[in-house]
Amino acid sequence: MGVFRQTDKKKSVIDRLDIPLLVGVAGIVLFGLVMIYSASSYVAQKNYGNAFYYVFKQIFGAVVGFGGLFFFAFFDYQRLVKLRYIVLIVSFVLLIVVLIPGIGVENYGARRWIQLPFMTLQSSEIAKFGLIVFFAAYMAKHTDKMGTIKGILPLLCISAAMCFLILLEPNMSITICIVLLSVLLLFVGGVKIKYFFVLAIPIVALIPILILLEPYRLNRLVAFLNPWANPLDEGFQLIQSLYALGSGGFFGLGLFNSRQKFLFLPFAESDFIFSIIGEELGWFGCILVLSLYGFIILRAIKIARNAPDRFGAYLAAGIAGIIAIQVLINIAVVTGSIPPTGLPLPFISHGGSSLMVFLASIGILQNIHRQSHITTAIPTSMLSTRSLYKREA
Repeated sequence: MGVFRQTDKKKSVIDRLDIPLLVGVAGIVLFGLVMIYSASSYVAQKNYGNAFYYVFKQIFGAVVGFGGLFFFAFFDYQRLVKLRYIVLIVSFVLLIVVLIPGIGVENYGARRWIQLPFMTLQSSEIAKFGLIVFFAAYMAKHTDKMGTIKGILPLLCISAAMCFLILLEPNMSITICIVLLSVLLLFVGGVKIKYFFVLAIPIVALIPILILLEPYRLNRLVAFLNPWANPLDEGFQLIQSLYALGSGGFFGLGLFNSRQKFLFLPFAESDFIFSIIGEELGWFGCILVLSLYGFIILRAIKIARNAPDRFGAYLAAGIAGIIAIQVLINIAVVTGSIPPTGLPLPFISHGGSSLMVFLASIGILQNIHRQSHITTAIPTSMLSTRSLYKREA
């Protein structure tokens, strides 16, 4: 016997979109453009002779990203099941190509970008979502195997291989995202809790090894523990970030009135843009931004719970998860809650690759939402204790 969900056939295609989610995402992207201008105008004018240099680049990313959003909103997400191997192979190819000298662009000691005619493409941004697609497809197809180590071994190997290639760039922050995302997806997929304790052993053992392999990671750890030990070098960025957040108070210094953006806070327009938000809009502004993120994530979770099949549920859950993970890590870094690492704030930080891929993922959510309006039957056997589906009365 199934649980049936009835659609309103009179609704148009546009009516079936999740309009609140679309408005929320459009609002946070527009807000991001304003904050990028505020955080970068002085540096952009000084370095490029154009105060809107970073804004124009972000607008390009937004235009392409919203194009991707509407494409995937009307692209049957279930086709991604058949494309899962292609998506995964492309993700790995991009991660390998970026390591090739002459193709991969090196910046600040890391090779993370591929130079394209109009922009640079960050391979790891695509790889994150390639991982979500493959995990979701595999877990939906092999539901009965998710309770065994043998069943989840292919997923663990793929996740480990992806982490290895990203570490070669090196990019510790995205590696952490991949690990946390993999754990989240495995949990949603029904993996037994005891297996997570087993998996935690090699992960914890690798942490000191990874720190020792790259001296800069040890320096960042020291800077996190005591930024004042080296305030003009490793501790500089965190100290300036805390100055920005502290000077903002409850209501901030006012939009465009940041002082830290005048060459004090590095990467103010990208990884540390939340510090500028706190300085200009204060604690109140930060809470509003976090509330908007919470709204977007909750809408994604709702879409996952109402998805017409397991693949859609896992896919939506993965998208909600990666947004939440990046928001939490970014804010933890700028507030000094975890060691410094470079990771953009979704939809807000400057970065065309990140913006385009996140917007395209919102399009996938929209398509899952649209498909959930089609009359369908969900077997009651799918409604397990850790299921994403809601039993309807």
